[in-house]
Amino acid sequence: MAKLYFNFSSMNAGKTTALLQSAHNYRERGMTPLLFTPRLDDRFKVGVIKSRIGLESEATGFESGSDLFELTRAELDDHNVHCVLVDEAQFLTRDQVFQLTEVVDRLGIPVLCFGLRTDFRGELFEGSQFLLAWADELRELKTICHTGRKANMVVRVDDQGYALREGAQVEIGGNERYVSVSRMEFKNVFYGGKRIKFIEPTSRKAKTGKDADSEDLL
Repeated sequence: MAKLYFNFSSMNAGKTTALLQSAHNYRERGMTPLLFTPRLDDRFKVGVIKSRIGLESEATGFESGSDLFELTRAELDDHNVHCVLVDEAQFLTRDQVFQLTEVVDRLGIPVLCFGLRTDFRGELFEGSQFLLAWADELRELKTICHTGRKANMVVRVDDQGYALREGAQVEIGGNERYVSVSRMEFKNVFYGGKRIKFIEPTSRKAKTGKDADSEDLL
């Protein structure tokens, strides 16, 4: 039975990698996945989904006015579609989430959405709000805060590591300005004025010879 799945997490938990792995699994079995990605995410190239570890795949770009049900049905005129995969699903509109439920309920095609749950203010994105309300299954992809707790929120920071509390909800690129944190750390940083702790990746530390107690950690 086809279902609508919402796979959510904070940033850098491997959502895009998981999506591309799912697409690969379908193709490996001779099946055809249909991939959607928002056109506003043009960090690499419009119509391309790319993970931080280098995996990538072509996809159908969509805008806020796109009808995902009709786009899926149009694909069925040319070939079978065994699964629909949606990257950056937090950018979906309410209507588009409804359209995806129609893909499941009327076309019998499973839909797997991958995205953030909340924005840098701790508030739900529109797409995430209605996916949480209407999805058949919710799956959390887990990652870790620098405190060692589970990271389930995202904070946007300035160059000094202090939380930005105002600004547009959507800001493409600039991943270094976003930090995945636990709820407790989010409150400390966003409301308490605490300076975030930037952690240098282990691979880079190995090259530079600096460790976790280095002076370049804030």
